[in-house]
Amino acid sequence: MFGFIKKLFGGESAAESCAAKSGDLHDLEDFVEYVVKSLVDSPDEVKITTVNGKEGATIQVRCRKEDIGKIVGKRGKIIMAIRSLVSGAAGRRRQRVSVDVLD
Repeated sequence: MFGFIKKLFGGESAAESCAAKSGDLHDLEDFVEYVVKSLVDSPDEVKITTVNGKEGATIQVRCRKEDIGKIVGKRGKIIMAIRSLVSGAAGRRRQRVSVDVLD
């Protein structure tokens, strides 16, 4: 797991960064899936999808209604942390990726 996180957030040269862009979105999806499944009571019901748009990609998280509060956290602190990590990792690769929790 640490190798996966290092790959997302670790320092790479610009050439390695440009060469790795194709797999980055999938890596970010895997990261969000791992974190979300670790937080919820029903990890088997978590669905992660990605929608590409004009302004970048959006990773959409679907889960049971009872688990949404666990992902969002008090005052939205957990989802803000997840969004910050995903945004930072994507920004290192000059991409724009956001995270949304859907009902």
